[in-house]
Amino acid sequence: MRSKNNKIKNGLKLINRIQKIRSRNNKNWMDLLRLSLKLDFKSTSKILKDIVSDDKKISDLAKKIYRLK
Repeated sequence: MRSKNNKIKNGLKLINRIQKIRSRNNKNWMDLLRLSLKLDFKSTSKILKDIVSDDKKISDLAKKIYRLK
């Protein structure tokens, strides 16, 4: 039982570290997006449209996986 609690505690610590890194990285992505919009709005808009489309496909697949349980 103690070993399981340690695994959970260590797992949660790792998740917290990941969250901090992702938070900084998300800010970097948003800064890059702002710069891109300023330099070439039309091309950036098209890329964003493609990203949103792919994100929707990923979300749809994730829902299918969730429903398998």
